[in-house]
Amino acid sequence: MSRSLYAVNQSADARGSISIYDIDEGHRLIRTIQTVPSIGDVRGVAASAATGKLYVAYQDVSGIGMIYCLNIYSDEILWNRAVDPGVDRLAINPDGQLLFVPTWEGGSADHINVVDAGTGEVVRKVYLSNRSHDTQYPLSGPIFQETKANDGSGHYLYLIDPKSYSVSTIGPYSGILGPYAVDSTSSYAVNNVRSLWGMQVANLKARQIVTANIPDHPPGDPGLLHGIGWTPDESEVWQSGAWDDPHVYVWDMRDRMAPVLKDRLTLRSGRGSHWLTFDLRGDYGYVAPNKNSADGTEIFDVRTHASLGVIGSSEDLLEIDFVNGEISQVGDQYGIGRR
Repeated sequence: MSRSLYAVNQSADARGSISIYDIDEGHRLIRTIQTVPSIGDVRGVAASAATGKLYVAYQDVSGIGMIYCLNIYSDEILWNRAVDPGVDRLAINPDGQLLFVPTWEGGSADHINVVDAGTGEVVRKVYLSNRSHDTQYPLSGPIFQETKANDGSGHYLYLIDPKSYSVSTIGPYSGILGPYAVDSTSSYAVNNVRSLWGMQVANLKARQIVTANIPDHPPGDPGLLHGIGWTPDESEVWQSGAWDDPHVYVWDMRDRMAPVLKDRLTLRSGRGSHWLTFDLRGDYGYVAPNKNSADGTEIFDVRTHASLGVIGSSEDLLEIDFVNGEISQVGDQYGIGRR
């Protein structure tokens, strides 16, 4: 088996291209795929082992929300089209036939789009709240959605049934939600929350929310800590600091509803981070720099917490594994649980 990391570049000189790294060979760069022109801001990535396709959501240089579809086997762009009224960090269903596409955290649309993954056509709208941002489809489902709405509805995490498209909520949280990650059984979600030095954890079955505060944090309002994920074995949750805080906070999650801060990792850049995720086995953590920065994405050993090096600047990245030339499994841009 070969394990490859597909990383959509975000630095100005390479934005929107995809660099492929050999995970088991020290993250050696294998090649870089030149994709489509005029990418202004990469918004998310998803892939399907069933169909052999990879999708990148982005805004072009004029601000139009777009998605391109890549054939993983041939590196060919199969389609590249606008999705009205906008796009953000998307998700894909298990059979690879549908994309769930938020309509952008800076927009006013009160729905997400369900998109035919074969053509890019919008086939349904699911109404919930405005300023939809991160859409997640964890291993046990359903579809999860957070929004940046400032009318109070952004204080809830939305759950969307993938068959009926009925919508339910968890919350309210203490503030507007940011990035989040769901465990393998969809029992717990860990959440970045605006103005919180720490995280909130939701027991999704009992509908309870607890707060875990970072002790001895930097002074001032953090804004929104932006980046959080379970290690695949769910023993830890890693959390990005503020945009100017060069640390990653590691929580011991043996008691899901009473997390204990166990480590602070210091980034080589001396600056903050904006995203993090993991490989499928839980060997490596990938901590991305601030949005559209030229700083590299830093690689950490998940077990020792040691920094191992950097790759090119990317927060939209996931693992794709091959056995005898065929895709065997794909990872996720989100740090979802896999225990």
